[in-house]
Amino acid sequence: MPSPSSPSSPSSPSSPSSPSSRSVVAGVDGSAESLAAAEWAAAEARRRALPLRIVHIGQDRAPSLVRPPMTGAAPASAGAVLTRRRPGRVPREVAERLRRAAPGLDVAVEQGPGRPARALLRSARDAEVLVLGSRGLGAVGGLLAGSVSLPVIAHAPCPVVVVRARAAAWPPPGPAGDVPGAAGGAVPGGGEVVLGLDLARPSDALVGYAFDAAASRGAALRVVHGWSAGAGHGGSGSASAAPGPGGGPSRPGTPPLTGVLRPWRDMYAEVPVAEQCVVGSPGEHLAEAARGASLLVVGRRVRHAALGAHIGPVAHAVLRHCAAPVAVVPHA
Repeated sequence: MPSPSSPSSPSSPSSPSSPSSRSVVAGVDGSAESLAAAEWAAAEARRRALPLRIVHIGQDRAPSLVRPPMTGAAPASAGAVLTRRRPGRVPREVAERLRRAAPGLDVAVEQGPGRPARALLRSARDAEVLVLGSRGLGAVGGLLAGSVSLPVIAHAPCPVVVVRARAAAWPPPGPAGDVPGAAGGAVPGGGEVVLGLDLARPSDALVGYAFDAAASRGAALRVVHGWSAGAGHGGSGSASAAPGPGGGPSRPGTPPLTGVLRPWRDMYAEVPVAEQCVVGSPGEHLAEAARGASLLVVGRRVRHAALGAHIGPVAHAVLRHCAAPVAVVPHA
């Protein structure tokens, strides 16, 4: 991501480690969800020209423990799940499959000792992005079980991407040298990147991550700003309102969306940008806007409390209901 020198220009999020020491990290427990996360992470490592670290968390999952990723979807095939046989087999087999699919990809394997959430947070300290798997659409299980993933998302110093499992076998067939999912992530859909933005407190880290994600994929960026009419006007919070400047409803007291995005559009001139301002539940609008998207990006305000797993209502809603990969970006 470019780093503008002007104080008035957007700034890239600071990194606790030098770029050369950072990597893409995927948490793996043997479930179909975590294998989809590893696949997505491999494609992301290729896009960012970074090494990939596979961190093995918890016990390997047997096929009988894996449920379909979505209502109505067929169960994952036996090839999509690695069994309990031989401790340590899961991360090694995942790494070998990714190396075969993408020759030249730097893949390292490590065991996450101790409690899964703490092990993942340790691995996130020098990660460019941490990738976890999820059964999705409200299901609880895999690495998105609240006791594991929510504390990780709430306290990780880097963006955390949550990836849905898919019904197809893993890895899918593809041309030699291609990372599975490189054309559209680990779930169906290779469309635009969608960003949920709070205009009352826009964050450079959040906006920069979304623009960079769109640029690295050669994708368009859709920026959605939602607010509740009931919060300021005593309304019902419905999804319709009179359009304000820029073709969407304008919340009083906030800067226009076009103005917030202008310096970023100048910096990423190659990225097509669509602006969408809506009234109603931001989480619902984002989940709808992200249908067919390659990535949905939302923010999480950094909290300094040692306990708790607060990620904010919007992030929580889209993690439960959005089928696309979701990136939760920490920001001040």
